[in-house]
Amino acid sequence: MRTWLIVAAIALPVPVTGCALHMHSTVTSGPTAAQLAGFWTEPVDLAQRDLFHGPGGVQDQPDPRDRFEFISEDTSGASRGFDVRDSRGREWSAKFGIEAQPEIAASRILWAAGFRQLPTCYVPNWTLVRDGVPARQPAARFRLKDRAKSAGPWAWNANPFVGTEEFGGLVVLMVIINNWDLKTSNNMVYDVQTGGRTEQWFVVKDLGASLGKTGATGAFLGRLHGTKNDVDDYEREPFIESVHGDRVMVHFNGAVYVPVLPGTIRVSHVRWICQRLDRLSDRQWHDVFRAAGYSGDVGDRYVRRLKQKVADGLRLSTAPATEILLSR
Repeated sequence: MRTWLIVAAIALPVPVTGCALHMHSTVTSGPTAAQLAGFWTEPVDLAQRDLFHGPGGVQDQPDPRDRFEFISEDTSGASRGFDVRDSRGREWSAKFGIEAQPEIAASRILWAAGFRQLPTCYVPNWTLVRDGVPARQPAARFRLKDRAKSAGPWAWNANPFVGTEEFGGLVVLMVIINNWDLKTSNNMVYDVQTGGRTEQWFVVKDLGASLGKTGATGAFLGRLHGTKNDVDDYEREPFIESVHGDRVMVHFNGAVYVPVLPGTIRVSHVRWICQRLDRLSDRQWHDVFRAAGYSGDVGDRYVRRLKQKVADGLRLSTAPATEILLSR
């Protein structure tokens, strides 16, 4: 039995029967053009994309010198945070902790590949004003809340894109960045105001459980517990284990909420996403990690391993069946 199935079976919060084991599209004849555009658009301008500032560019970044007024506190999930308002009246979600850096880097990579993402920024230190009292705060991930209204979550195993190359590419991308916490509550459908109209976007919202080793939720699982933001763990974890015809077996001890998901990966999905990531320049790759506040050495290590994974994926076009592709 594969490791990720073992993890799924022993992780207590994880449903291992019913819909979690079944993948299906929620539409009968594939997504409409509008639905697909709200999920992914071809990054025809990829070579010019600013991966330091990310989606929204400079204008949709918070000013770290600003004073941010407290709106509410968020104690849900693995990392605490605040909803705040800047001096321009824009509302932001600020998230502290170990997930702040990998979420910025992962969001930049998804956006580079064409997947919808909201403007985000890593702010090393900033000022929160609560009840009129200013206080310096540690580093946080800021996500712009203006112009995007939550319309509810979307599920990995049931959505309009199941069965498409684009969805398959997204699944592979989760494996590439080692985002192992793939549960419905981490995905969100947004009604986004853009260009004077409202669009519906399907966004992988919470990407903080990335760039470590894949595993299960819950510290009680010991060595089976996934890690976040750990470059040593990320470098050690393999990517592709073997290829059997069109089926690709990946090393992915995540997806305990949807254990069937890694088994859906096909050669075409791997090539699809790797061909797009391969178009990124060295400068863009390093901008991803500069934007997330990583030191040059750590950023270099992440970039090196990511490019190795992309190279492995591109080799699938000529790899014979069952060849094991493990770059270290």
